[in-house]
Amino acid sequence: MKKNTLNCVDLFAGAGGFSLAAKNVGFTVAAAIELNKHACSTYEANLINGNSTMLYKKNILEITPSEVLSDCFTDGKQCDIVLGGPPCQGFSVHRIKNAGVDDPRNKLILRYFEYVAFLNPKVFLMENVPGILWTRHKKFLDAFYEEGKKAGYRLMQPVTLDARDYGLPQRRKRVFILGIRPDIEFNAAWPPPATHGNAKAIERNPLLHPWQTASDIFNQPLPENDENNRHMNHGNDLIEAFKSTPLNGGSRRDSNRILPCHEEHNGHKDVYGRIDPTQPGPTMTTACINPSKGRFVHPTEHHGITLRQAARFQTFPDWFVFKGGLIAAGEQIGNAVPVKLGEVLLCTIADGLNFKLDK
Repeated sequence: MKKNTLNCVDLFAGAGGFSLAAKNVGFTVAAAIELNKHACSTYEANLINGNSTMLYKKNILEITPSEVLSDCFTDGKQCDIVLGGPPCQGFSVHRIKNAGVDDPRNKLILRYFEYVAFLNPKVFLMENVPGILWTRHKKFLDAFYEEGKKAGYRLMQPVTLDARDYGLPQRRKRVFILGIRPDIEFNAAWPPPATHGNAKAIERNPLLHPWQTASDIFNQPLPENDENNRHMNHGNDLIEAFKSTPLNGGSRRDSNRILPCHEEHNGHKDVYGRIDPTQPGPTMTTACINPSKGRFVHPTEHHGITLRQAARFQTFPDWFVFKGGLIAAGEQIGNAVPVKLGEVLLCTIADGLNFKLDK
């Protein structure tokens, strides 16, 4: 066991993007909790062998914080960081006063802070989609901050970060909330300053690097016998539509893919569009391998992107294999915290805690 490390617990761990980032910067992931069986298979296949991480393949409501403490934090070992964020679907604009308080999803936020209060980490870092800041989810965000204060933490204001501003080849905005224990001094700028930008940003700050583009995703050779080198099977009519789609962009209008529903609804113009390799890629969603759900067509070939290509946009290494089949693996990739972005944030936290890691 490494002596000079920060010990993490990853709640709602998914396939393990945050956990892999933590390991890459030199942290120890003591425990991870995830309910989805396919995500657990992925986590187990890539992140368990050869280390001491305890993976709890259960609903977080069925595992007590005291169980995690007794299993993973003995002999003076302490939890330093809690990662992850509870889903916000249970809190919506329709839930007023006490309506919806029995929604089981609402209990996840309470459980999250039961872990924080019990494990008493130096910091916690919550990640979520930008929609958490919408007015309809104000109740969720207010509840999140209230529970954080009850747990004895000072919470930074939510920050919306775009992955491309930190060197990732993907336009991906996500919200992060950092909580710091009151007795802990945090001596780093939060959020970390951007390291990359477009031409205008570089003109304002010459220290920035240019945004990375999607080109490298498709130009890199693929590993042999990669089970994630798979894309959706498309019918002949869809393949012909892709052949009509211009390179470096295009849309369903260019592809002549006009369905009856499009006659009444003219939105979602980027569906069936190609990824432009000269720009950062689109946000990898849970449907990132399905061209009908966004701009997910290969830049030059006549099919959707593969699981491996989607994983590369999320900066997972090629040795990291997603389990569960095409659809399940795509969902795991889309839900994950991008590995390289996680590394940037966790290195900043280490700096803020004046902690020098042995990598």
